[in-house]
Amino acid sequence: MGGRDGSGVREPALDEATQEEFMATTAAVLGTGIMGAGMAKNLAKAGFDVVVWNRSHDKAAALADSVSRVAGSPREAVADADIVVTMLFDEDAVRDVMAEALPAMKDAAVWVQSATIGVEGAQRLAEQARSARVAFVDAPVVGTRQPAEEGTLTVMAGCAPELRDAVAPVFDAVGAKTVWVGDEPGDGQRLKLVMNSWVLTLVGGTAQAISLARGLGIDPQLFLDSIAGGGTDSPYAQLKGKAMIAGEFPPAFPLAGAAKDAGLIADALRAAGVSPVLMDALRDRFEAGIAAGHGDEDMASVAEAFKQ
Repeated sequence: MGGRDGSGVREPALDEATQEEFMATTAAVLGTGIMGAGMAKNLAKAGFDVVVWNRSHDKAAALADSVSRVAGSPREAVADADIVVTMLFDEDAVRDVMAEALPAMKDAAVWVQSATIGVEGAQRLAEQARSARVAFVDAPVVGTRQPAEEGTLTVMAGCAPELRDAVAPVFDAVGAKTVWVGDEPGDGQRLKLVMNSWVLTLVGGTAQAISLARGLGIDPQLFLDSIAGGGTDSPYAQLKGKAMIAGEFPPAFPLAGAAKDAGLIADALRAAGVSPVLMDALRDRFEAGIAAGHGDEDMASVAEAFKQ
């Protein structure tokens, strides 16, 4: 299953002749925050031998009873892995971690990149993988803390067709649905940006409505009660709206991540010839919330940035 020629150069991983016999049994998860921790646990429950690493070691160490091993470095984590999953904050973090990890990955190992990094970011990381002769799968996910913990994420994948069988068991372990968007790196990111454009708009709209109700002197719960069960209702609006009313924001999707994604979405809108005016306005409120000290709280805390 792959190897190196006499010059020490790694041959292409998982070629057509060998991909059918590839069976992943060991997975490394790099990044064990809110999303990565849940994914690692569900991979272990599905029977994978899971090794985890996180820059803040305490977050990885918290998984010691749920996974096979906690590694001290990215290089150590990936050394024996068939599948390497990255769930880090942004493209820069992924690039830097994988610069250390890629040379240590074994022949025929596959890199599954699940952070939200945008289309061009995925393409740049795919080139980083290509230079190291490592197979790359663009596979961002939709979901927050609870779906990650329950293994009910939605995976949006872009990869060569011959890689699908190798990574399908990983996606089945962490998600309830896999959408095969296309064959190229960046295809998964395209759909993820579309999905997050809707999610962030819904959260921002809910925050504005809650804030307007308060500003007009009425109980904001009346807004949620009025849409309940109707055509304009949304479980997500109810969930985030209740958090906004209570002023309690335990992080399921941190506000800092929402601001980062809003920037990626705005860039994609401009590149696609679509007006970014709404996403720019939302990003402004997300960043105002971060400036007010809510960056590590749930994105529902953006409601605090609508106060004057």
